[in-house]
Amino acid sequence: MPNLPISVIAIDGPTASGKGTVAHKVADRLGFHYLDSGALYRLTALMAQRRATALNDEHALAKLAEHLPASFVGGEILLANENVTQAIRAEEVGNLASRIAVLPSVRQALFGLQLGFRKAPGLVADGRDMGTVIFPHAQLKVFLTASVEARAQRRYKQLIDKGFSANMEDLLADLQARDERDTQRAIAPLVPAEGAFLLDTSNMTAEQAIDEVLRLYAQSK
Repeated sequence: MPNLPISVIAIDGPTASGKGTVAHKVADRLGFHYLDSGALYRLTALMAQRRATALNDEHALAKLAEHLPASFVGGEILLANENVTQAIRAEEVGNLASRIAVLPSVRQALFGLQLGFRKAPGLVADGRDMGTVIFPHAQLKVFLTASVEARAQRRYKQLIDKGFSANMEDLLADLQARDERDTQRAIAPLVPAEGAFLLDTSNMTAEQAIDEVLRLYAQSK
C-alpha cells in the first residue's frame, strides 16, 4: 500500500478563543498528536524570563527558541522534564510571549520545531498561523474565534480556577492589545487561512465546538 499523507487539522484563533481546549479534545477523540504552538512561544518567554534575557536581544531569544526542549504529554506541557503547564499560563509570561512572537528570527527558529510534530496517525495543531504558515496544506483548517467580552470571561474564570488573581477590566484591555499586536504584525499576522472554516464560539460550549470540528473533519475526508 502507498504511504498515505499524515492528516493535519489546523485550528487558529485569537487569545482565549477556546482553541486550545477544542484542539486538545479533538486530538484525544481522534487519537492524534497535539501541538500547542502558542505554548512554544510561552515556553520561550518563560526561559527568557528565568535567564533574564533582554527583549531587545533577538539573537539570544532565537537561540532559546531553536533549542527549546518542549513536549506535550497527557495534557501537560513539559520544558525538559519540568511540568510548566501552570507556570506558562501566568499573564506576565503571556504578555512576554506576545511581544517575543513578533520577532522574525524567533518565529523562524520555531518553524522547524513545529513541523516536527507532524507524525502518524495525525496531528491537531492550534495557534495563530497553523493554517497560514506552518501547515498551509492541512486537510482541515478552522479559524475559531469569539467576542472579546466572551474571551475575557473565559480567561477570568480560567485564571481564578487555577488560583491566579485576575481583574476583568485589565483582562479586556490585555486581550484587545494582544489582538492588535497579533493582527497587525508584519510577520504571519493573525488572519483566517485560505479555505478555513470560521467558527464563532461566543455562544457555544466547548463540547459543541469540539463536535463541530469533528464533523468538519469527517466531511473533509
